[in-house]
Amino acid sequence: MRFFSTAIHGAMRIALEPHADERGQFARSFCSKEFAAAGLPTQFCQSNLSQSVQAGTLRGMHYQLAPHAEGKLIRCTTGSLLDVIVDVRPDSPSFRQHVTATLSAENQVALYLPPGVAHGFLTLLPHTEAHYWVTAAYAPDAERGFRYDDPWLGITWPQVPRVLSDKDAAWPAYDPDFHRLDRLSGLAGAPNT
Repeated sequence: MRFFSTAIHGAMRIALEPHADERGQFARSFCSKEFAAAGLPTQFCQSNLSQSVQAGTLRGMHYQLAPHAEGKLIRCTTGSLLDVIVDVRPDSPSFRQHVTATLSAENQVALYLPPGVAHGFLTLLPHTEAHYWVTAAYAPDAERGFRYDDPWLGITWPQVPRVLSDKDAAWPAYDPDFHRLDRLSGLAGAPNT
């Protein structure tokens, strides 16, 4: 594997190094030794599979507050998607910056984003599947999100989403106070927002 830094502090693009022969190809998609050498986590507690039937399906922008903040390792295993990550960590040197990457079954690129970085994607082909590993379990009270088309983000999407969940459509614009990573302590038992 080859690891490439991005404009988001702690986020990396990961390229496979496939070995091909008459049978097809083989590539290692995870190696704890290589991840550790690149400064990435080597332990993930959950693996998620997201399948989208239609091109133009948008999922995001999501993340979790500390202490449930999750790092994510994202790969597209079928189809193609535009993955977007946004740094919402106020103390980060890349705060308010975003990075986009096209992930597809064909290019086999993965993206790692550290805890405290928001994530979303737009499918570019029908029947697209995203597989991602996370470093923290899902905690509904810690979940946060904001609108994909928030002017604060300044993201240029390749098309207007055709499919968007009610929950993702209802996220507010980014509000730094609402999204502060230290607000979780008073949220025990709070309704999912």
